[in-house]
Amino acid sequence: MKNLLFGALIALSLTACSENETGSNTDSFGMQSASAEYSAACSKPVQTVSGNITASTTWTADKIWEIDGIVNVPNGVTLTIEAGTYIKGAVPNGTGATGVLVVQKGGKLNANGTATAPVVFTSYNLLDCDDETTASPGDFGGVVLLGNAQVNTGTDSNVIEGLTDQANPSQYYYGSTTTTNNTDNSGSLTYVRIEFAGRVLPIGSDGNGNEINGLTMGGVGSGTTIDHVQVSFGKDDSFEWFGGTVNATNLVSYAADDDNFDFDNGYVGTISCALALANYSSTHSLSGTSPDSNGIELDNNASGSGATPFTHPVISNLTIVGAKSSTNGALYENAIHIRRNGRLTLNDVAVTGYPVGILNETVSGAAVNSAHLNFTSVTAHGFTYATASRIGSTTAALTISGVTATSTSNPATAWGMTQPFFNEGLWDVSSRNCGDFQGTWTNYSF
Repeated sequence: MKNLLFGALIALSLTACSENETGSNTDSFGMQSASAEYSAACSKPVQTVSGNITASTTWTADKIWEIDGIVNVPNGVTLTIEAGTYIKGAVPNGTGATGVLVVQKGGKLNANGTATAPVVFTSYNLLDCDDETTASPGDFGGVVLLGNAQVNTGTDSNVIEGLTDQANPSQYYYGSTTTTNNTDNSGSLTYVRIEFAGRVLPIGSDGNGNEINGLTMGGVGSGTTIDHVQVSFGKDDSFEWFGGTVNATNLVSYAADDDNFDFDNGYVGTISCALALANYSSTHSLSGTSPDSNGIELDNNASGSGATPFTHPVISNLTIVGAKSSTNGALYENAIHIRRNGRLTLNDVAVTGYPVGILNETVSGAAVNSAHLNFTSVTAHGFTYATASRIGSTTAALTISGVTATSTSNPATAWGMTQPFFNEGLWDVSSRNCGDFQGTWTNYSF
């Protein structure tokens, strides 16, 4: 059995940056219990893949598939991955991107696992049959889907984050402002786990981060299926949407270094049934010296302009769980952070265990515009503010219509869940376990 001692053996020091971040703390993983599933899979033969997949193909479950560098699924090509298949990144050789699977515009990825045999993208250190090695965020590069749906960037030459340093960055364009296809189909991801992913490039001159996340979606259309996908121990965000119209159901973000769910550049899809679960023994991103991990981070775009379509996800049945105590809660920033002219609709949402529950940050000192928020049946806890506004540099309490209950208690409010805080013993998110979040397809102990 694989017995991983994160942080009991080593301290991880990662540079995990998003907007205006300059580094990460060195808070290390606590000991995780052993997991037999990797030990059972690690003896399978390894098939290494690199470069472009030139014809439609299937990755079968009788092998471990190793991604060396960047593997591209080009226009007109479909990659199918069987249920129960394990995919790992190659051991890094230098600073180049590796373990990155990119579905380019017009390509398709059909990775359809089952509740008992998910498709797993994970660390090479979990599949080496060596009990002494340990997995770290960034061991797997990430999964990137690129489509032809609308974006609000004003150009068709958007290179997806994290791949801007490539020799031919045009192959990583996403979205469109002129030839949009909002029903574009990039394939189907069901019962998929993405673990220990991420790639972080040096911060840009504009102060913005440049990262590959666990699952990155750029201009992905509504013909794509995203259902029962879990991202765990990512080096940056778990899920990030750059424009597009793709809908998603039954999402789990666990132990994210940075944001659990990040929305930018005109995303207008729906998210139904999602869980963001903190593990405060994981790594945590910083903005300068301040915590910068959010349950949701939402921008219209980097400048906060009025470009349309406005970023406006519609999210139903969402649970965001941080830390039980204010001491551990201080590792994070906001459960939900709406900023830079973004819009948000929430229905049936509970957030708890962050310093601020819901923060509405305005642009350039403008007044709060309540029309940007449409909330129904939302409960919010924050150790400092349950609901707040930030106007310029001033943060103050804000009453938000549709937030039916608020709390600033310490310990954090469980909002009727049995015991939602992961680090506090046996955890249980009943009665908000809408997506089988504690079922056999998930794995919280590596």
